[in-house]
Amino acid sequence: MNLQFSRRDFLTTLTASAAIALPWKDRTLHADENDSMSYDVIVVGGTPGGIAAAVSAARLGRRVVLVERHHHMGGMTSSGLGKSDIEHREMIQGIFAEFIGRVRQHYVETYGADSEDFALCRDGYYFEPSVAEAVFDQLVAEQPTLTVMRGHQLESVLQESGTVQGVIVRNRRTDELITMRAAVVIDATYEGDVYAGAGAEFRLGREARDTFDEPHAGVVYFDYQNQKFLDGTTGEGSEQLPAYTYRLCLTTDPDNSHRLITPPPNYDRNRYTGYFDDLRAGRLAAPKSYKPGRGYNAAHFDTLVRVLSVTDIPNHKTDVNMNPRPLAFPFAEQNAGYVEGDWTKREQIETDLRNLTLGLVWFLQNDAEIPQAHREIANQYHWPLDEFVDNDHFPFQLYVREARRLVGEYTLTEHDVTQSSASATSGRFDDAIAVGEFPIDSFPCQKRQPGDTIVLEGYLGMLDYITRPYQIPYRIMIPQTVDGLIVPVAASTSHVAYSSIRMEPTWMALGQAAGVAAHAAIREGVQPRDVSISAVQQQLQADGQVIDLPA
Repeated sequence: MNLQFSRRDFLTTLTASAAIALPWKDRTLHADENDSMSYDVIVVGGTPGGIAAAVSAARLGRRVVLVERHHHMGGMTSSGLGKSDIEHREMIQGIFAEFIGRVRQHYVETYGADSEDFALCRDGYYFEPSVAEAVFDQLVAEQPTLTVMRGHQLESVLQESGTVQGVIVRNRRTDELITMRAAVVIDATYEGDVYAGAGAEFRLGREARDTFDEPHAGVVYFDYQNQKFLDGTTGEGSEQLPAYTYRLCLTTDPDNSHRLITPPPNYDRNRYTGYFDDLRAGRLAAPKSYKPGRGYNAAHFDTLVRVLSVTDIPNHKTDVNMNPRPLAFPFAEQNAGYVEGDWTKREQIETDLRNLTLGLVWFLQNDAEIPQAHREIANQYHWPLDEFVDNDHFPFQLYVREARRLVGEYTLTEHDVTQSSASATSGRFDDAIAVGEFPIDSFPCQKRQPGDTIVLEGYLGMLDYITRPYQIPYRIMIPQTVDGLIVPVAASTSHVAYSSIRMEPTWMALGQAAGVAAHAAIREGVQPRDVSISAVQQQLQADGQVIDLPA
């Protein structure tokens, strides 16, 4: 298959109109209202997990509709997160491996197997956002029984007697309300919006340490360099969530550069001047442990550009993360009110975080107090003209690292994902449907507090821990009290465990399992909680999914 393309061929310019919605808790309608479209499976959320769910169900012959609020598919993977966070590649296969294989094929055919660009794609695991989106678009377009509805946002959840039976969505361009029904609904949103609208129980915030006896739970100061707890750690529960940011794609190609020529609205340099203290204190120096793929660039060490984590990807572009380790990190607490806010509230927070991000780049490139040599480095990076062409070259998806977490039939905890305490499981489950393998990694939850000298509160930088793969049970996707619903993304875990499974490759594996389980529930005439797990597992393995741990 030839994956060469013009990026603009895959990016249709659309203008979205704002829609005001009621709070989530007020959006449940009865199943006898507003009859309209009928499907076997409805997937809400065009995230990578949602795409995998929709494709896997459609391949099994189910009539599926995939609903995405944005006009683009792929969530973070096609919105700036240009590298796949995975430590044990052999543990996540299936549809994710297909995605990676198609990305790899694109770079071979476009640049050649001996090219630098192919080397930078790391066998398909690193990619430009537009390439990721094009591959996702191909995956869904190949399914004749799969309908995709871009630019449609969730408004209401249809249910009867505790069973979800469909959703009502709003066309963001026309304001039209559309009612859809299905035997199974899959909530693949980052926020857990469908199950919240259905009245399922969920967790929001961080559990206390004693809730599940998790060492790293609750309010925590964790020295990421020496892997030890610091003064100020209380283990108390907290409503504050890990910071939300945007993941950027920047280019070093002057001919493909869209440059900032003015600061963003409400720019205030004082939001970033704390980084000067980080520079003086050595917090922008080289890391103790230097590992590839972590956004380390030696040319940035001991400069203010180190506030960004920059990784080269193909076609003179970079994956840019916000470095959470400096104490001036300005993004913590800026997501307050997002999860349970209506669409208007969420859009305002998205705009504020976009401007905060643009302001940081403007500050690094232009502020007179920044050393000239640092500004020259920062001015090597600009917004690519051929990415996000209908959004002023800025990513469309906010990086929602954690929002609601379902209260499901099983709650995955730190003990399950680390297998390191006396009360830990073996990391094996009879109902395993996927394997997790990434270390615990969570962004700060609070801004710099008086006395903070090493790390911000809530940051769990455990990337240098030895990571052992662990099985993920099907039960974390099943609400305790609501039927007709499967949840592969905002699933049932503690905050600490979520900090491990919250990777797009893992969510794609869970999404694939959700699609297979939805098919099995319809075929067997049962609720998703009652499907034959062995049948689901057999189908997943036949489709290339890994569910067993290494011997």
